[in-house]
Amino acid sequence: MGTTITGDRTGLTSGGAIPEGPTNAELQSRRESAVPRGVSTQLPVFAAKAENAEITDVEGRRYIDFGAGIAVVNTGHMHPKVKAAVAAQLESFSHTCFQVTPYESYIRLAERLNGMVPVRGPERKTIFLTTGAEAIENAVKIARAATGRPGVIAFSGAFHGRTLLGMALTGKVVPYKAGFGPMPADIYHLPFPVAYHGKEVAQTLEAVETLFRADIDPKRIAAIIIEPVQGEGGFYVAQPELLQGLRRICDEHGILMIVDEVQTGFARTGKMFALEHAGVEADLVTMAKSLAGGFPLSAVTGTAKIMDAPGPGGLGGTYGGSPLGCAAGNAVLDVIEEEGLCERSEQIGALIKRRLEELRQTNSLTGIIGDIRGLGAMVAMELVSGGDADKPDPDLTRALVARAAQKGLVLLSCGVRGNVIRFLVPLTASDALLNEGMDILGESMRELVAERVGG
Repeated sequence: MGTTITGDRTGLTSGGAIPEGPTNAELQSRRESAVPRGVSTQLPVFAAKAENAEITDVEGRRYIDFGAGIAVVNTGHMHPKVKAAVAAQLESFSHTCFQVTPYESYIRLAERLNGMVPVRGPERKTIFLTTGAEAIENAVKIARAATGRPGVIAFSGAFHGRTLLGMALTGKVVPYKAGFGPMPADIYHLPFPVAYHGKEVAQTLEAVETLFRADIDPKRIAAIIIEPVQGEGGFYVAQPELLQGLRRICDEHGILMIVDEVQTGFARTGKMFALEHAGVEADLVTMAKSLAGGFPLSAVTGTAKIMDAPGPGGLGGTYGGSPLGCAAGNAVLDVIEEEGLCERSEQIGALIKRRLEELRQTNSLTGIIGDIRGLGAMVAMELVSGGDADKPDPDLTRALVARAAQKGLVLLSCGVRGNVIRFLVPLTASDALLNEGMDILGESMRELVAERVGG
């Protein structure tokens, strides 16, 4: 494990031979000069190699990866089947633009998603794009074209991207909206129910009706968009009764239901798509991240009639559904099925939750872990002071991410209050590696709390 994240190359347990070349500190200095500060970086650690659930930095340090590139490599870094599929595609061609001369892999991947994504109707269609934000933008375009309505409802704490429309839909001002206004019109936000913070599903459903009475005629709403588990917002799970209630409201008023599965999709929650836990079908589902195992690819799948609402040329993009991305996407679906990654996701989630519960019961950590939650291997813990949900501890959260990195573990934080640690372990990680990472987590937490007491 790495013991430091500075440029010092002494006293290391290496993840591989230490390469000749610039140190992390040298690269960080160059990064600060060449890249704008708006592109924030969590750790000043530069990757040289990654495989399965481990990363080796440019100084040869090994890190256990509990972030998976923000849920992008559910199938692990450089999965052999994904790597082989992309290499084979490169032997043929890398780009033609699907709107100019199409290719079979795009069609095959669309057909496969049409058969598995939880959207209404026996006939479904899929468009491929490049990023999650693009998928969101296109889903809203399609919904507006299909309904002839402008309005969209989203939720507090949501994250739907950094494009202008994505920012407007996102339910967090700093850092995503601050300084970038004005936002597009006809976007409305409702409170996302979080039982841990005393916000119940009934209150949210009532807020929908209040919105319709006070602010906008439901006949002007094209879509309601929701994450089945909030990603950046803190891994709060949308309860089945919430999703079922929103489905009823959409049906009553002719509103389309868009479900954002960008972070939750492709076995992350123990099912192929998190929406399946609620037994609900959407009208449109957006996907990206782990769809292509590390290659840029996103998608929108929806009911065929809705997807066909935009006219020819209304949808598309030069790189959308790239041959390399589609090759990777088809390989990812094969891996998920062949390796039973939905079932593995449940096993990983159970292990992480058990280890977190053990930490919560540790005397020295009493009152630190306020909540443990998640679906499958999409797990989070919320850090608070004195066991009080109303006293978030973002300082400890930041310190924990940094201390864990010093010891060789990559962690991600999230949450509107900056006090949530989220676990996004590649679903191909072994139990031994998971337990090694959880040991580092526990050691880091105990050290930090002891230092507080001692200080």
